[in-house]
Amino acid sequence: MSGRITLVLGGARSGKSRKAEALARQTGLSRVYFATAQAFDDEMRERIDQHRADRAGDGWQTIEEPLDLADALFRASTAETVILVDCLTLWLSNVMLAERPAGAAIDSLLATLGVASGPVVLVSNEVGLGLVPETPLGRAFRDAQGRLNQRVAALADHVVFMAAGLPLTLKEPAP
Repeated sequence: MSGRITLVLGGARSGKSRKAEALARQTGLSRVYFATAQAFDDEMRERIDQHRADRAGDGWQTIEEPLDLADALFRASTAETVILVDCLTLWLSNVMLAERPAGAAIDSLLATLGVASGPVVLVSNEVGLGLVPETPLGRAFRDAQGRLNQRVAALADHVVFMAAGLPLTLKEPAP
């Protein structure tokens, strides 16, 4: 993995998480996995349980943090640790559904990323390639997610877009 901050973008089931995990493993550092999902229904509980099982015994320390990501990331960041956040999309939807100010949460996250001690890999969905959402909340979320992705990509040293399991490098660190 090259660069201090890496953003892995893509659509649903594009291979984002698998790529992000591989990048984190390549560092050889201790690995902390920030899971942002919340189980609001049985299907999501099953998905979360499967993700936990997939990481069990694989050297990951998992921190489940659906809302206060910036503070938790700040506390966990060390020079000897790579942090993987999976994913910014679920985190932002949690923030918005909790009726917290998305702009302030994003600002706080970006400030934390700017001072993180070790490498950070972030996973996020590219939601602007599909249909226009039917509801005002859906459109507000799509817009906020697009702005979040742009800001993280601008800060990141390395940005990868995943499509059909294949990586496309959008931004590489300067040599």
